[in-house]
Amino acid sequence: MQRDLSLEIVRVTESAALASARWTGKGNKHSADEAATSAMRSIFSSIPFRGTVVIGEGEMDEAPMLFIGESLGNGLGPEYDVAVDPLEGTDIVASGRSNALSVVAIAEKGNLLHAPDMYMEKLAVGPRLVGKLNLDDPLELTIRKAALLLQKEITELTVSILDRKRHADKILVLRTLGVKIHLLNDGDVAGAMAAAFPETGIDLHVGSGGAPEGVLAAAALRCMGGEFQGRLLPENEDEIGRCKEMGIVDPSKVLGMRELVGESDIYFAATGVTSGDFLTGVKFLFGGRAETHSVVMRAQTQTVRFIQCVHQMHEYHLGSA
Repeated sequence: MQRDLSLEIVRVTESAALASARWTGKGNKHSADEAATSAMRSIFSSIPFRGTVVIGEGEMDEAPMLFIGESLGNGLGPEYDVAVDPLEGTDIVASGRSNALSVVAIAEKGNLLHAPDMYMEKLAVGPRLVGKLNLDDPLELTIRKAALLLQKEITELTVSILDRKRHADKILVLRTLGVKIHLLNDGDVAGAMAAAFPETGIDLHVGSGGAPEGVLAAAALRCMGGEFQGRLLPENEDEIGRCKEMGIVDPSKVLGMRELVGESDIYFAATGVTSGDFLTGVKFLFGGRAETHSVVMRAQTQTVRFIQCVHQMHEYHLGSA
């Protein structure tokens, strides 16, 4: 059952990617997200487990949600926490840019943080830097430590960060140090994951983004032997109250892997919607077929599988774009 679950959840992300990819470049992010959500919910209903959504799409995007507390699966088998982002990068798909993903993480019940939908400061690294950096440190110190530990010149380091006005100070620090910056328009789940894939050339991911996406990234990095640290950034009393409602008494505390994704086994799957740093996007082929490229991982074994699949599209009821 546990081995089969890896392949079951990649069917979920494949379906969501196929549905949303039809909207690539059409300027309609809400229809793309709705298509992904509907497809994901449909496939989940056939999986033999009892899942509860602890992280769904949030109000920040005003998106059609797989809502927190929603039950997934066919009601049989073990209980799991489920974190989903049917379309990580709605704007990416709408504008036809790179690095959009469909993402799912599953862990034993009670292990995934019920992250409130607000911003989170983030630090993501690959296996060589695990346990050696601290989100509380100033960014300049973090960069200097990373360069020393990786035995690189600072000017050889590559750091990914979302291209946002709120990151102007951090980008200035990075520019002053001479670091190579990989600016992301969107998609910080993929940005954080890239730090654990050597072929991407990304050494660290820094900056702030959505807290739910932070938990998804932490789940992926745990499967790859990497590390994610996060700190919630509530902007008002209401958001502070939401943190406390979810059991986070001190929102300023740095959250490590144990707080974010627990210590149980985790299954993680992502399928490329548009091509990015480590996954190729959906390709629609002649004869009513389509090709997907996915990664599926398991924390217990730290197995990382890349799956390339050709689908007969008549098997999917994806609606019209």
